[in-house]
Amino acid sequence: MKLLLTDSGVNNPSIQAALVDLLGKPIAEADALCIPTAGYASPNGSPFGPWRFISGNSHCPMTGLGWKSVGVLELTALPSIDRELWTGWVRAADVLLVNGGDALYLAHWMRESGLADLFPSLTETVYVGFSAGSMVLTPRIGAEFVGWQQPGGDDRTLGLVDFSIFPHLDSPACPENTTADAERWATTMTGPAYAIDPETAIKVVDGRVEIVSEGHWKLFDQPLDATV
Repeated sequence: MKLLLTDSGVNNPSIQAALVDLLGKPIAEADALCIPTAGYASPNGSPFGPWRFISGNSHCPMTGLGWKSVGVLELTALPSIDRELWTGWVRAADVLLVNGGDALYLAHWMRESGLADLFPSLTETVYVGFSAGSMVLTPRIGAEFVGWQQPGGDDRTLGLVDFSIFPHLDSPACPENTTADAERWATTMTGPAYAIDPETAIKVVDGRVEIVSEGHWKLFDQPLDATV
């Protein structure tokens, strides 16, 4: 997959240009599937958050960008649906739009549904996540971001990329996500760790990482033997 891991959606021209570059065509010509699942398990979760995400009324622009079509892929429903049916939907989509919320809950349902197993074959699909939807592809999220407890009780996520993400850096909406907080969090990570603000995204193609930002971010390049 081609990845665009955002903090708060496609909310500035630089991130939108990166998205169009990954798609290889205008947004208006691309078919999207949105995945709202993580929003239900957020610490501040409610039925309204997933609705805002799906309907395009979220403050984190994702589904309301003017796509050719937008469908909904609810991961908790997939185990009860014929696999060939829903995998066909996924393969037909140009882009997956993945909601924020709880990263561990999302990782659990990506595994349980079988979607995670499909990822390696989606070589031309663009994956756009925000917040937990981005963090879920990292190896671990850190104790600071553990909410929903997954079987095993650890903080491991899918590990499709080799770096970690600290979101909402210095955001007024997240007073606990200061630069000092990010520095402490980074000491518990293994390998590279990025702290990103709402105006920043991480673009990954064929393992090559590029920062796209109209805000600020910081890379903590931890040694491989950092404390876990």
